[in-house]
Amino acid sequence: MSPLPPAEQSAALDDDARPTTPHGPDTPHGPDTAKARAAVRGGAFAYFVDQFDIYLPIVVLAPATDYFQSARLSASTTALLASLVFASTLIGRPLGAIVFGHFADTVGRKRTTLVAVGGFGVITLLTACLPGHETIGTWSVGLLIALRFIDGIFLGGEYTTAVPLAMEWSPRRKRGLYASLITSTSPAAYAMIAALTLLLLQALPSTGLHSAYVQWGWRIPFLVGALLSALLFRYYLTQVHEPPPEYTGERHKLPLARLLTRYPKSLTQVFVLMTGTWLATNMEAAVTPGQLKEHLLLSSKQVTLTMLVINASAAVSYPLFGLLSQRIGRRRFYIGYGLSVTVVGAGSYALLMVSDGGLGTALGWGVMIGVFTVGTFGPIAAYLTERFPASVRSTGYGVGYSLALIAPAFYQFYLEQFNGVMPSHLAPAVLIALAGALIAFGGFLGPETRDVDMADDSTIPKLA
Repeated sequence: MSPLPPAEQSAALDDDARPTTPHGPDTPHGPDTAKARAAVRGGAFAYFVDQFDIYLPIVVLAPATDYFQSARLSASTTALLASLVFASTLIGRPLGAIVFGHFADTVGRKRTTLVAVGGFGVITLLTACLPGHETIGTWSVGLLIALRFIDGIFLGGEYTTAVPLAMEWSPRRKRGLYASLITSTSPAAYAMIAALTLLLLQALPSTGLHSAYVQWGWRIPFLVGALLSALLFRYYLTQVHEPPPEYTGERHKLPLARLLTRYPKSLTQVFVLMTGTWLATNMEAAVTPGQLKEHLLLSSKQVTLTMLVINASAAVSYPLFGLLSQRIGRRRFYIGYGLSVTVVGAGSYALLMVSDGGLGTALGWGVMIGVFTVGTFGPIAAYLTERFPASVRSTGYGVGYSLALIAPAFYQFYLEQFNGVMPSHLAPAVLIALAGALIAFGGFLGPETRDVDMADDSTIPKLA
């Protein structure tokens, strides 16, 4: 690629101060620079809090399952209930995306974000106060699953509103980078939860129903999550502004109906790509900890440390993937990355599961798994908002992002279908390979979007 002429280099350097207008080139608009930065910071903070909240049960409650479940349950039933705690959150997210996406497109992005953030903050606080099986029996795990489902509705609403708001404020030439900085907070949040859990396990006894961690230590990360929600609410209330009207488009009474009738092919293409994305994510985030413990026989502390390394590696890779997608294009990136997931991601997982090198080997392969399973999220915030016009952008982003959650949420059922066909510790590698194929195919079906003008519906590309 030849270097930019001096005039274009100057324009690129000043891009933060040149928000896209509906017609014509970017023009200077100084006061909006601060608003744009506040929106991007808010999007990153919101995504971090969202992901912190959604992954709490996977990491924090893993050493405390005895608190919510009877010790007489079989290992398979215990695993099923644990998967339902996570799956219930995922299933609630599409409903939240539909409800909150509607209000984001009809009432406004900021106000809808505030309601969503306040909602999941309260639910997280209530979760921290739950009594255990000894006190209320099976109601304990039932209430946990129910609260996580409601939590998923509010979480689905939060990213449906906050992320499009941030992307609408972002300069076109930096959308890939800004999107990746926002989404990199997801593995960073997982790593923070893992680090906090590791610290608590070091400080508190965690063996037996009446140990300190099982009885009350697990509540601390949930209280931290509720506090983060309160800080996020205050930030949006005082710092973040609604995008200019030209970015949010003409408001329609039924944005979901408009999305389904006018943009069904775009939604279908996004659904394919995101189904692969969520399937790979569930294998990395939800299945790997159990396999590390049950098959590789790592201790709870070693599992937590390995998951910290996996997600820290992913967090570092996201900005690189965002920049790469800005350089070669979103379409080419997703085709190439999907193939990498199928070959490198699945291969690394399989090699980890057949190794016997202990913690060191797990950490080494963990880096490869972190980089080559969930990197789809790098530029995803930019790509999905570029795929839909302003008038249905929040609805399109939220539904496209969340609807694909449902099928991968039943990952435990799919894994059980491999029983008798292959060892259970290798089955996740097969699903990772399938996930990569779906990502690549979804990228192939879609158009190139990196040069889309967010304020001009006529520039939204059609399917390739």
